[in-house]
Amino acid sequence: MKRIALFLATNLAIIVVLSITLRLLGVERILDETGTGLDYTSLLIFAAVFGFGGSFISLAISKWMAKMSMGVQVIEQPRSPDELWLVETVRRQARQAGIGMPEVGIFNSPEPNAFATGMSRNNALVAVSTGLLQNMGRDEVEAVLGHEVSHVANGDMVTLALIQGVVNTFVIFLARVIGHVVDRVVFKNEEGHGPAFWITTIVAEIVLAILASIIVMWFSRRREFRADAGGAELAGREKMIHALERLRAAQGMPAQMPDQMRAFGIRGGGMAQGLKRLFMTHPPLEERIMALKAAG
Repeated sequence: MKRIALFLATNLAIIVVLSITLRLLGVERILDETGTGLDYTSLLIFAAVFGFGGSFISLAISKWMAKMSMGVQVIEQPRSPDELWLVETVRRQARQAGIGMPEVGIFNSPEPNAFATGMSRNNALVAVSTGLLQNMGRDEVEAVLGHEVSHVANGDMVTLALIQGVVNTFVIFLARVIGHVVDRVVFKNEEGHGPAFWITTIVAEIVLAILASIIVMWFSRRREFRADAGGAELAGREKMIHALERLRAAQGMPAQMPDQMRAFGIRGGGMAQGLKRLFMTHPPLEERIMALKAAG
């Protein structure tokens, strides 16, 4: 319930901020002065503000959201040899990757998992689960940390936000164009917008968002292969392969991370067939292991 309330409150706050932004930009409506045609400039500004604004606000608060929703305990001062090793390993890998030192944290979950998030290469968070630390040796944890540090070094969070912003903008823009055409051509509404516009727009947004998510998921899968290769470079190829094999052995465990954070975790889903493959955030672990072995 805490996660749901936090998610709803955050999205409500984003909508309020973006609505105020539109008001300041003078975008009060998407129809032209006659009220019969679309003002494409205003519509594009409206779509871009909501499309990019939502993505980048989410990116800007991603560390805070992760800490709140996952209960991440940031290691300010190591209290044990394991915590000291975690911090020093990330420090060494960050130096090798040429990025600023990320915050390092631990979240309580029996699921072996880890994630990285943050708004830039020099302002990131790398967190691992208690289940990962309990089920993996240091060599394998080092590889997982290398994978997450590589995500940060590759700028994957920013790139994903950019791609999401672009597709969101097109979805919002095209959905309203489709709604306007249906309202005018099919239902013969000559001025303003009637119920047909809003119903058609909502349906079009849902359909277009599903299609657009295929592009976002494709990039998400490609970045996992790149992060695996980066982890192999920072920690060693065999260590990265062994870490993925241990994650594959734990695939039967139920997922603990919320959906909005799952795309950032190292552990993806299992094998999928047909259309389901198009909507996977992660490639199957079998394919990731094969890719690392082939690269060697």
